[in-house]
Amino acid sequence: MNWRVMLTLENLACLHRACKQLHSLSYGKVYRTPWKPVLSSAYPVCTVQLHPHLWQPDVNSQVRLLTTKERKKSGKEKLKQVKPKVEKQEVEIMAEMTVEALAKAMHKDIDHIYEALLNMDIDLDVLEPDSILNEVWIKHIIKKSGMKPKWAKLKEEKVKENKDAVRRPPADPALLTPKPPVVTILGHVDHGKTTLLDSLRKTQVAAMEAGGITQHIGAFLVQLPSGEKITFLDTPGHAAFSAMRARGTHVTDIVILVVAAEDGVMKQTVESIQHAKNAKVPIIVAINKCDKPEADPDRVKKELLAHDVVCEDYGGDVQTINVSALKGDNLMALAEATVALAEVLELKADFTGLVEGVVIESRTDKGKGPVTTAIIQRGTLRKGCILVAGKSWAKVRLMFDENGTAMETASPGMPVEIVGWKEVPSAGEDILEVESEQRAHEVIDWRVYAEQQEKLNKDVEVIEAKQKEHKDAYKKEREGLTNMTWKERQRTLFKAKRHLMYFRPKERVESDKNKLPIIIKGDVDGSVEAILDILDTYDANEECELDVLHFGIGDISENDLTLAETFKGVVYGFNVNASKSVQQLAAKKNVKIRIHNIIYRLIEDLQEELSSTLPKAVEEHILGEAAVLATFEVTVGKKNVPVAGCRVQKGQLDRKMKFKLIRKGDVVWTGNLSSLKHHQDDISVVKTGMDCGLSFEKNIEFQVGDEIVCFNEQEVEQKISWNPGF
Repeated sequence: MNWRVMLTLENLACLHRACKQLHSLSYGKVYRTPWKPVLSSAYPVCTVQLHPHLWQPDVNSQVRLLTTKERKKSGKEKLKQVKPKVEKQEVEIMAEMTVEALAKAMHKDIDHIYEALLNMDIDLDVLEPDSILNEVWIKHIIKKSGMKPKWAKLKEEKVKENKDAVRRPPADPALLTPKPPVVTILGHVDHGKTTLLDSLRKTQVAAMEAGGITQHIGAFLVQLPSGEKITFLDTPGHAAFSAMRARGTHVTDIVILVVAAEDGVMKQTVESIQHAKNAKVPIIVAINKCDKPEADPDRVKKELLAHDVVCEDYGGDVQTINVSALKGDNLMALAEATVALAEVLELKADFTGLVEGVVIESRTDKGKGPVTTAIIQRGTLRKGCILVAGKSWAKVRLMFDENGTAMETASPGMPVEIVGWKEVPSAGEDILEVESEQRAHEVIDWRVYAEQQEKLNKDVEVIEAKQKEHKDAYKKEREGLTNMTWKERQRTLFKAKRHLMYFRPKERVESDKNKLPIIIKGDVDGSVEAILDILDTYDANEECELDVLHFGIGDISENDLTLAETFKGVVYGFNVNASKSVQQLAAKKNVKIRIHNIIYRLIEDLQEELSSTLPKAVEEHILGEAAVLATFEVTVGKKNVPVAGCRVQKGQLDRKMKFKLIRKGDVVWTGNLSSLKHHQDDISVVKTGMDCGLSFEKNIEFQVGDEIVCFNEQEVEQKISWNPGF
């Protein structure tokens, strides 16, 4: 029994060892080793076969199967060990970025940016967090940091639709109707242009047997006995005429060139001819002052030939009329010649559709508000029309002709005074009619937007040009300093400054500008360099130009005094001495010597010297204020003098002092009083609470509610605006 038990145990032990071998094979520890049962020699046992017919003959195939699976598994493990490709971090960049902005985009600190620029051609000493880096430096920093640049997407601004109002296309010639010619009178100063205009107005007044024409209209209509009409345009000189031509508005159909018979062609005459040629406008020459004994019309005609103005007498097509504006001679002949030329030109216009015109004159009327005088070029203007001119619009409330008579309609070629503008438009602006008030607001908004964009583009161009200029200057200054240490750079720059300063006196030029020449002497190079660095911060050249004539090391010498005397300068010394002989010579030559041993004392002294060169400023001290309660007119001799009835509200009014008239916050007039009275008595001082009547030296119209301020002026010393920082 014991023997059988022992045999069973031995077989179990063999089975356990076989299982362990199979387990080792599965982990690759035993390959291709045939499995054999291990028998113990202690006891005779029978061979143990675990299903020999099933698995012993196929041991090798089983091993191959296990090894194949192991190889596949080991291959998978090797593939897993290959690390995936790490994508570089992308950094959004722009063409130009500050150091601080780039560090923020990279999620790094500023020191990281400085480290990346160590080997670049850039001076790190002057690099600040707000310094701008260009595209090359930005890409270098990102590449060196193991990142990838990516251009930032700019915010696309919505393109605003153009809603401007423009002139209509040319009308059908069959729809055109004859219109009165628009005539501008030009000429040299004192050749009688204004007198000719006045004479034409008087002629028109006599023909109509009615009142005169208001002088502020700027355009008036002359009707000939034959029934023909001419619109005369009273432009204030050739400059305004040129501006209108530049805007492309063909307001003027004919130019009457006024030339004095005794003076001939003058400078402004030539300019007027050039303006007419640029505008491609025909010319009629009016030779004025022919009633004078020294008048020579033939000489005028010959002089005009030199400027390509060929008169009819010399085979040309330019009409010449001899007139006398002062006596009114031959003025109707001039008007008839104008009408004849207009018939030849066949001046016509479209009387239908939306109105088009040009502003001739604009002003603000007390009762009417903003008012414009315009020439209608197309369409027929009526009350209620919505007009746009520049950045202003109007709903026409009233219309007046040159005589101040109300009008119901205004056709092309006629001058008209328009009332109803929201703001005063500029002279020379195009007048265009629109469909509604909403459309007018759209046009105004677009024009304001376009003006802002144009201004912004100009500002950008100026900024870019300045940046390029400063960049080029900086590169030129820093050439050859890249591979130097900080001390070497400072030493080189200091020597360059000193070298230039030594030669500057030879290049001096006299100037009327306020200037303070100085000479700097110090005990050592470091002291002089420190003073020069402080002077580099000087930024008040508009007030007083600070000019360093010379700087050096050592005591103040006679040569320094000679140089200071030549350029009327001041000698500043820091920790140096001036001998008695030098001091005596300085007193003789009237040269100032300022010696200090504390640097900020020297700078304070320099500030005071700069301030002393500035002119004294005038300050106003208010002595009293009064309000205008009523207005009167007093007859003094043959004149009516405006008088203001006032009450002093603060301080006192002194007749000897100066006065200001303030209306709605704006100073209307400044000067002295001609009279100051309390009841019927002339007085010199009016105190608070008292009533008085006053008038100015100049006849100024007062209004109830005006403020009158009494003040005196005092001169005070100005101080230089330069702040060295300590």
